[in-house]
Amino acid sequence: MTTGPSEVRAALAEAYRGEWGVVFGTIVRLTGDWELAEDCAQEAFARALPAWEREGVPRKPGAWLVTAARNRALDVLRRRTTEHGKLAEAAAVEAAREPGPPGDERLRLVFTCCHPALPVEGRVALTLRAVGGLTTREIARAFLVGEDTVSQRILRAKRKIAAAGIPYRVPPPGARAERLGGVLAVIYLVFTEGYAPSDGNTTRDALAEEAIRLARLVAAEAPGEPEARGLLALLLLQHSRRAARLDEDGGLVTLEHQDRTLWDQALVAEGVALAGEALPAGGAYALQAAIAAQHALAPVAAATDWGRIVDLYDRLSALSPNPVVALNRAVAVGMRDGPQAQLDAVDALGTPKELAGNHALPAVRADALRRLGRTRDAARMYRAAENAAPNTAIAREYACRAAELDREE
Repeated sequence: MTTGPSEVRAALAEAYRGEWGVVFGTIVRLTGDWELAEDCAQEAFARALPAWEREGVPRKPGAWLVTAARNRALDVLRRRTTEHGKLAEAAAVEAAREPGPPGDERLRLVFTCCHPALPVEGRVALTLRAVGGLTTREIARAFLVGEDTVSQRILRAKRKIAAAGIPYRVPPPGARAERLGGVLAVIYLVFTEGYAPSDGNTTRDALAEEAIRLARLVAAEAPGEPEARGLLALLLLQHSRRAARLDEDGGLVTLEHQDRTLWDQALVAEGVALAGEALPAGGAYALQAAIAAQHALAPVAAATDWGRIVDLYDRLSALSPNPVVALNRAVAVGMRDGPQAQLDAVDALGTPKELAGNHALPAVRADALRRLGRTRDAARMYRAAENAAPNTAIAREYACRAAELDREE
């Protein structure tokens, strides 16, 4: 068995990333007490370091940690029972002696943390804390908010679970598909905040990678849910391009101009395979993953099968009609049928409230106008996109495009 200090610390760090949710979830299931579960899980990991340095890393670190946390919970519950004579806690002591029903704790935990009765920001924070094991400081840093804000979100979510009697379980079959959508939406929100932050700052890979880890968990432990595989495929394909998305100044590099040799081919291969598995079910994430796969399969931008992409956008629009999908479809139509078709599709959109103030709408219109040779109109639209840009690097890119068109006049 491993006994060196550095090896023990590495094993404990690996166990923390892989087993925190199991340890935490087990104590929640046994006691129904989220605060107690957190305390016991933390203590189990704290006790592991000296114990493993002394005795060696156990063959099954997760089982060791669960046992340590359960024993600590039993001690606390016995003390409470002795001090207060509470029947409920006496019953919890008895429950904690038993191994509990079969099933994965992390799946129960993620469905509970993402319950629709909780506010979205509470779902995100609680999922990252309880399932992912991120500290409040890590979550706060990832979302650029204060630690007190994160702590309050988690505390309110826990109190809501207790007050509303939200059950700690995977929903029954009849409700599972509906609830799964909420789980996947939370994971996608976490990924988006890492991949394309809403505040316009540069990417935060650690947050995107945590979302991928959560997506892997759900896909692996809900194998009968193709949309879970569709979301995982989408995240992998998007994340595969991370090294090529920004230039040296932090400006966004469009898909057409990205250096595809920088794409992570292992993630591309995995994402394409998963997208193919998920597509027959035709869910929204599966269709988005299939679109991303078409880009990933093209060795150069000019080889992209835009006809296939338009077909996929047509299916996505029928399933989930919204202006963002329509705008993306307009770009695909323009690449397939030419810039006038793109401009017509954008003009047909008008100015929906969902895209009000969004830089993408004038930028897509500007691209069509530029390709049509209407340089003055295109420059004007690029300046509108510049004014709506989410950060200075993207604004600078639009300003450069407008300046280039001005020189052509």
